[in-house]
Amino acid sequence: MGLGIFMGIRQDFTLMPAHAHLNLLGFVVMFLSALYYRAFPEAAASRLAPYQAIVSVVGAIAFPIGIACVILGGHQRFGSMVVAGALTVLLGMALFAAIVFRTAGSGRAARFVTFTKS
Repeated sequence: MGLGIFMGIRQDFTLMPAHAHLNLLGFVVMFLSALYYRAFPEAAASRLAPYQAIVSVVGAIAFPIGIACVILGGHQRFGSMVVAGALTVLLGMALFAAIVFRTAGSGRAARFVTFTKS
């Protein structure tokens, strides 16, 4: 949010792609996974959950920073950071998907899905 305010004050929106990815990955994705973990504590208690959280946080930081560095002219030096950040985000999402699919058949999750389909 601070980056968005800074860009607005300066009327320079060069870093808008980095800002959008930071908000999407750092807030929206984290918030949605936290809501899922809150709704289904068995998912939060899984052995994969802490790894998923760490990987997702690292990706949510590395990817937007890499994008910003490339935008600011460091394509040669920071292009690999964008790729590494994107792959880290993908790994975090894959871990989260695995956790969701593992817990989707559990009692509470199955009742929730059945309830919402009616």
